[in-house]
Formats: sequence, structure tokens, C-alpha cells
Amino acid sequence: MAKREVRDRGRPLKVYVSEADRAFITSGASQAGMSVSDYLRVLGLHHEPKSIFDQDAVLALAKVSGDVGRLGGLLRWLLSEAPPKDVADRARELVSEIAPMISLLREKAARV
Repeated sequence: MAKREVRDRGRPLKVYVSEADRAFITSGASQAGMSVSDYLRVLGLHHEPKSIFDQDAVLALAKVSGDVGRLGGLLRWLLSEAPPKDVADRARELVSEIAPMISLLREKAARV
């Protein structure tokens, strides 16, 4: 296992920035889920910071996908129990309304 490098806290770098620059840097660090110090160190060493935004998007899509799957299972169960015609018709309408959303969900997930 590699040892983590100990940083000398007695040797900080000072960087003078405008308020706009400070806001931009702080925002970038926040989006990457890092402290400003870590963010600037990663950028200064020519590494690309990994954003937590994509991870959050993947988790959200996974949750929605699971919800859609459960909904599909419930609709299948409802239709398998020989429901009254009006209930079956409404369930089929819901399925036809949900189908485009499932396609959109798949498209969005492919982009992440």
C-alpha cells in the first residue's frame, strides 16, 4: 500500500486573486467535491480534478431507473390478475405514457 504524502503545513502558497476569480475557483472546488487547497494543488500539478457531479447524476439515474422498474413490475402484476376492463385500460394508458420517459431516461443515462 502506498504511503500518503505528508504536506508541510508551514509552507503555504499565497495566491492573490480578484473576487470574481475567488468565486470561480471556489465554485470549481465545490463542484469537484474538494477543498480549495486540494483543487488548486491538483490543477497546479496538471491533473484533471474528478467531478462528483457525474457521480451524483449516475446515482440519481439509477434511483429513477429502479423506480421505473418497480412501477413496471406493479403494472405487470396488476394486469396479470385479470382486472376490470377500465382498470386494465387505464394501466395500458399509463404504460404508453411512461414508455417515452423510459426512452428519455436511457438516452440521458448513455450521456453520463
